[in-house]
Amino acid sequence: MKQTLIVCMLALSLFLYARTASAAGQLAITPFQTSNRSPLVQAYGVPAPGSADVMAPQKTETRLSLDIANNFATNANSRESITLDGESYRLSLALRYGFGRDMEAGIEIPFVGQGGGVFDRFIEGWHDFFGLPDGGRPDAPRNRLLYQYERDGVERIRVDDSGFGLGDIRFTGGYQLYDDGKPHPRLAALRASLKLPTGRSSELHGSGSTDAALWLTASDDYGLSIGHLTLFGSVGSMAMTHGDVLPDQQRSVAGFGTLGVGWAPSNWIAFLMQLSGHTPLYQGSDLKELTANTLQLHSGGTIRLPGALLLDIAVSEDIAVDTAPDVALHLSLRRQF
Repeated sequence: MKQTLIVCMLALSLFLYARTASAAGQLAITPFQTSNRSPLVQAYGVPAPGSADVMAPQKTETRLSLDIANNFATNANSRESITLDGESYRLSLALRYGFGRDMEAGIEIPFVGQGGGVFDRFIEGWHDFFGLPDGGRPDAPRNRLLYQYERDGVERIRVDDSGFGLGDIRFTGGYQLYDDGKPHPRLAALRASLKLPTGRSSELHGSGSTDAALWLTASDDYGLSIGHLTLFGSVGSMAMTHGDVLPDQQRSVAGFGTLGVGWAPSNWIAFLMQLSGHTPLYQGSDLKELTANTLQLHSGGTIRLPGALLLDIAVSEDIAVDTAPDVALHLSLRRQF
């Protein structure tokens, strides 16, 4: 009887919340604001896709995001060996502000950490349950932190002490290229970013380089009998100055892109799937962890919370195995005012 009462109360609460949320208008579907959080990639910082809709004049959005990435990859050949075993953390505060006509500017301040983590046992169990390859996880020490790369007998990278600190601060901008103004809009925006070397490269909190990126992002929304559906995508490139992380193997230019779809059956919830990838950031190696194209699948959704808050939740997997974290969790809380 008590369990039945609790279920009824929960169902009633969800019904009342959905009725309340419906008054807030259509829930816009935007890409997950995350990218490859592998420690050797995160240092240089491939930009997140951004929204195809820039901020309205004198409107502000604040966003608090947390990314937790569990990494496990080992590889070797006659000249090189690499081990990426640990968890990477990224907590960021971002702000963007609309000004002028169809323009916005913003800033993102990240804090980056490395650690042994706590999710190894869970991921091993997940792999066992679904019969997925484990890549040698059971043979490695559990909850270990070791990011190591050796070439021609010389250790080029070694991070085995947990640490947390300021990452590379990024300035962002956007310009609205197209907006058809319809209830289910078709949008396009040009976006740019400038990343400064404010994080310690020795701990992979940053790259030691100044990076500039330019990309196009677009979306197209369709009304359905139940809710609405949005297709979205982005494509761009990033130029990097000489950094401190494998400087003699670092590429100066990389391309990146995103393609995804979202469906909002109601005004308080949306479901998203998103593919994102980029070209290699390094060269001069036969190890795919450094020089292969990456591809990740992000799946999850957006929930409208009381107080005009929006919560994004996504889990990502490395479709191109060992080019990105095994599993990554993305949480983002945002609000416009």
